[in-house]
Amino acid sequence: MDARIRIAIEGVSDAKVLIISVAAQMAGMHPQTLRQYDRLGLVQAGRAAGGGRRYSARDVALLREVQRLSQEEGVNLAGIKRIIGLEHLAGDLQEQILELQEELAAAYRRIAELEAMAAYPRRDLVPTSQRSTALVVWRPRERPQ
Repeated sequence: MDARIRIAIEGVSDAKVLIISVAAQMAGMHPQTLRQYDRLGLVQAGRAAGGGRRYSARDVALLREVQRLSQEEGVNLAGIKRIIGLEHLAGDLQEQILELQEELAAAYRRIAELEAMAAYPRRDLVPTSQRSTALVVWRPRERPQ
């Protein structure tokens, strides 16, 4: 999906309030085309209490993108469905990356707090009061057999 379209789609409402005839007119399509796209899972309509399809402004922008990919780029409907699915996956992964980055930053802050509280920030280095050149070799005990 073109970056301009993605930004335009992200900036519009998700409220499913448009009836099929209005959404079709806004997208420049026949209502039957919208029904077909809904059956194929390209653009999922919401449902009103009476069962009628309802579309959001975001759905209309997506319908226009489907039309553009089909007519200008020559992508078939299966390809368009795959593109839309990958776009959703990429968005979900971007959200997950942001969440993980926030968790990582919090973990680094916590480590810094703990190190600041400790008398000796590095636990593997222990200062001694005497200077010594002695070497200590550790050997595990042998188990009796």
